[in-house]
Amino acid sequence: MSAEFSLPELTLNLDKYSGAFGQALQKAKTDKLVERLWAHDHTLWNPKPGEIANRLGWLNVATRMRSEIAELESFAKEVKDLGDTDVLLLGMGGSSLAPDLFSKIFGKENGLQLHVLDSTDPDAVRKFSEELDPKRTIYIVSSKSGGTVETISFFKYFYNQVKEVAGAKGKPGSHFAAITDPRSGLAELAGKYSFRKIFLADPEIGGRYSALSHFGLVPAALVGVDLNKLVESAEKMAERCKQDLVNNPGALFGLALGSLALEGRDKATVELDEKFAPFGDWMEQLIAESTGKEGKGILPVVHEPASPNKYSAKDRVVIDFSDNAGQTPNIGVSLTDPYDLGGQSFLWEFATAVAGYVLEINPFDQPNVESAKIQGRNFIEEYTKNGKLPKGDTQPLDPDKLNKFLDQERPGDYIALQAYTAPSPKLDKLFAKLRGQILKKHNVATTFGYGPRFLHSTGQLHKGDRGNGLFVQFITAPPAKDQPIPKEAGSTESEITFGVLKVAQAMGDARALRDAGRRVISFEIDSDLASAIQEL
Repeated sequence: MSAEFSLPELTLNLDKYSGAFGQALQKAKTDKLVERLWAHDHTLWNPKPGEIANRLGWLNVATRMRSEIAELESFAKEVKDLGDTDVLLLGMGGSSLAPDLFSKIFGKENGLQLHVLDSTDPDAVRKFSEELDPKRTIYIVSSKSGGTVETISFFKYFYNQVKEVAGAKGKPGSHFAAITDPRSGLAELAGKYSFRKIFLADPEIGGRYSALSHFGLVPAALVGVDLNKLVESAEKMAERCKQDLVNNPGALFGLALGSLALEGRDKATVELDEKFAPFGDWMEQLIAESTGKEGKGILPVVHEPASPNKYSAKDRVVIDFSDNAGQTPNIGVSLTDPYDLGGQSFLWEFATAVAGYVLEINPFDQPNVESAKIQGRNFIEEYTKNGKLPKGDTQPLDPDKLNKFLDQERPGDYIALQAYTAPSPKLDKLFAKLRGQILKKHNVATTFGYGPRFLHSTGQLHKGDRGNGLFVQFITAPPAKDQPIPKEAGSTESEITFGVLKVAQAMGDARALRDAGRRVISFEIDSDLASAIQEL
């Protein structure tokens, strides 16, 4: 088979890996991959149906959502007509990344301004508390399970803020809407507090595959996105992914990703034009959480600074959206119009499912995510019992200790920088510069994520892959002006603050990483993190 494999949506330049790809393609033909995937055949991934048979609703969701578009657009018009100007989406992981993508790509398309809160850092919470007028804000509480601790904490905090503001007319719940699964804890909570609207999503779609379900389309409608165009793009791609293997972009993409990973090319380095850069954050969760388990995994590398080193590395495949990849193997993907994001969402979901088939793992579960949650809860229980967090394995920031830690890297490793602090454009730039310096010195892939957000994204891969990551935590201490989390919505009683929750989550993740045999170093920053990174 030629190393060049081209479709209108996809170009594969596989060079010496074309043989491995060809074997994967032949096996997929023998296994009737496409037919069985569309038939929802769980045995493609595992003989047992658990967390597969009931996780394939994304295959047809675009067509099913067509009948919901009128209701979603009517809700958006109602909110705007009532005088609301802003939307604050409260969520984590799969519930927040698609809305964040649509917000950043489409901006404010004749709709409301959408903001996303997915950080438990008290400064991040306070920012929205101070900048948004509760009287003119609709709060979207978004959680598939309905029990995500961060999301429910956000709800209780902002419910109290709305309740205290003049003009709420004694009905603070009217400023809230929920997106959740039927019969979830959030569905019950939304009824109890008289939310303006409850959107019940398809329970047979996992969070990271939910961009084209209510979890993505409700926020998109509020922004003013033309949902018909977005859904039509997804439907066209779904039809393309029903074609026979050699004409199927999703199947070929997934077979290439999976076969390259098995050959050691497991760092999927994504090169996006700046205007579509936010797509990288959504894709990062999809690939990492779906494939990083059972000692295997494909590491998505997004927002990495330019460097010739990454094009010469022997463990990478470049996924290029702009036709200028500097190495083989590379995969060319076409993305030119914002509304292509509907089709791209489906393409990447389909390819991820196929890559899971090649890797012989279940791409729909997340078996290692709970470990960090359990450890975090243990730290919180100690805090509520003793009034303080136990001493963790943190230390003051020391460049020499950081360098010594990074010098452990081996070929095929990656370095993950994790900032437990409020996100900011300034920190984005500083950490990008730090990644560039590490890449120049060590010539290994680097990633960056804000905690605890990445726990619902790349956190699964960190603990489920083959153990080739080095993890550097930067944890800012709770500020003097911390934000208390109400014990119940409407009550002023509080047992814990957002600052304590964030630090407990960081310590819990570090312990879970160490329990999984990972290499991790944790720095606690008492001063401004931006200044500390600048000094590095």
